[in-house]
Amino acid sequence: MNDELNQDDQPLLLLVDDDQTFIRVMARALVRRGLRVNTASDAEQAMILAREERPDFAVLDLKMEGDSGLVLLPRLHELYPDLKVVILTGYSSIATAVEAIKRGACNYLCKPADADDVLTALLSDQADPDTLVPDHPMSVDRLQWEHIQRVLAEHEGNISATARALGMHRRTLQRKLQKRPVRR
Repeated sequence: MNDELNQDDQPLLLLVDDDQTFIRVMARALVRRGLRVNTASDAEQAMILAREERPDFAVLDLKMEGDSGLVLLPRLHELYPDLKVVILTGYSSIATAVEAIKRGACNYLCKPADADDVLTALLSDQADPDTLVPDHPMSVDRLQWEHIQRVLAEHEGNISATARALGMHRRTLQRKLQKRPVRR
């Protein structure tokens, strides 16, 4: 019974990302740091969870199937104007960082980010413009590799379907997949 009372006293974070592996790992790490975490894989599911139980914080992926984190952000602020929201993305740019802040995000993080980065971003008073976009953003090759991995996961490992979705020949995709991941 005391555990339930203590758990209800913990802040609730809404984590929204369409990468199920990322959600599982990040949620586990945030729970270890004393938060309760509700997870959603898209904007609609996130809104349902937010209406059921008011989150104290939210971390939203910028690019997801359906509505993006930038579309979800003002919808969450309509429900809870003081909700602290961090936008998280693997596709960082100054334009999206500025847009996220304009729409009410308290901060903007570039993937890969860990639970400590997320907590620091949520608990800081305001976004630091000098850290919104990293000094050494991912290389084009690394972005391409991560995009291929994401599309491959969306197609449940089906090489032919992934190649069609990417607009490339299946053999070309197979060659790219045989290479080691490109470093940042």
